[in-house]
Formats: sequence, structure tokens, C-alpha cells
Amino acid sequence: MPGPGYGRGMADLRFYFDPVCPFAWMTSKWVRMVGAQRDHQVEWRFISLRLLNAHVDYAAQFPPEYEAGHTAGLRLLRVAARARAEHGPEVVGGLYEALGRQVFEVRPEAEENRARRGTPEFLAPVLDEVGLPAELAAALDDDSWDATVQAETDEALALTGKDVGTPILHFQPPEGVAFFGPVISRLPSEEEAVQLWDHVVGLASFPGFAELKRSLRERPQLPAFGVAAGATGEQEDWHGGSRRQHR
Repeated sequence: MPGPGYGRGMADLRFYFDPVCPFAWMTSKWVRMVGAQRDHQVEWRFISLRLLNAHVDYAAQFPPEYEAGHTAGLRLLRVAARARAEHGPEVVGGLYEALGRQVFEVRPEAEENRARRGTPEFLAPVLDEVGLPAELAAALDDDSWDATVQAETDEALALTGKDVGTPILHFQPPEGVAFFGPVISRLPSEEEAVQLWDHVVGLASFPGFAELKRSLRERPQLPAFGVAAGATGEQEDWHGGSRRQHR
């Protein structure tokens, strides 16, 4: 069921995110950079990699850590769904930003265990940082919120088709074009960020635009991957957490 504030027609962009996807996080940082320079409103919505892959045999199709990582993402989205329901849609962006910093903006040696991402111990300081009540952490284990997350996951896929990953961006909703991406592995400069935005919006403004794609990519330029911001990473077919399917 749609959350509070839906249908108001105020957002220039709807951004569907899973908090454990590194490419969604990098794209969200770019979107925020542009938002600081341009007057656009973002509505943050949910898409769950764990629910997208509910039919997949994780042991056969993914590296060992993926199931735990995707499950942690779903658990965190439950909390975001409850936070939105109880405190309004305006809290989601700040909560996602604080979660992303704790997941991706730390050096690998500072991570005790990736499994902590879906735990109350991980979440407590994040909720405190954004001024949300600690009792929201109870939603981590409350699968009644999965229906809300599933509904928005389905909503996102209805906009793009199923053979996609995260993030999904919907420009000028509800009538505008939506697509998977852009998937970027490094953060642009402020000037480049605006230029990239204009190019992406230009593509999105054409109703017939379907896809631009290449498989070769570098590792996300994030501290959690041991890569300094702005460094040149090794080019490889690196799928990270952004792909819905196992291919």
C-alpha cells in the first residue's frame, strides 16, 4: 500500500533504492550533489534485492555473502517503511543517507562483520543520528512491513520491466520515463554532476529511450571496497549488489 505523501505530484524524481546496493548508493550521492545545485525534489522509495531474488537459489547463483547482505537490506527497508508510516515521507532520505554512510563510507578494516548491517546494534546509532526513535529497530524482525516493500518493488519493476537491478529512477512522475540506473562507479565533480544530470534527463525526456549498457565496469570507488575516492579502479565485469538476476 502506498505510504504517506504519495500522489501529491511534488517530486521531480522518484528514486527506488536498496540500502545495501553500492551502485544505488553512488547514484544517490550524485543525485544529492545535483540537488544542492538545482531545485529538484526527490521522493525516496523502496526496492528490495532480497524480494527480487526470492525465487533464486542463492547458494547456486551468488557468492556466499550475498544472501546475508540482501537480507540485511530487506530488514533495513522494513525500518524505513515503518519510519515513513509513523514520521512521514520526508524522513526517508535522511535515513537512507545515514545508513549509506555506515555501510559504504567506512574502510573494510573498520567493518566488524557485514552481517551486523541488519542488526539493532548497527541500526541504533543511525536512528540516533537522524533523530528517529530507537523503537523503530523493532521493525527489523517485523515481516508485516514486507508487503509495503514488495508493493514498491513491484511498482518499480512495472515502470522498467523485470530484467533490471537497482537503482531505478523515475523522472517527472507519474507520467515520465523510468529506467535502471544510471550505474556509476565513481562520484563526479560538482560540474560533471550537473552535466551528467542534464544528459540523463535528456534521455529520460524521450519516451522511446530504452537502454544504454556495457558490462565492463570498475569497482565502486567507495571506502567500503578499499578504493579511495577518485582513484582509478581495476576494470572488470563486477556485478556488486546491483544486479537483480544471477547472470
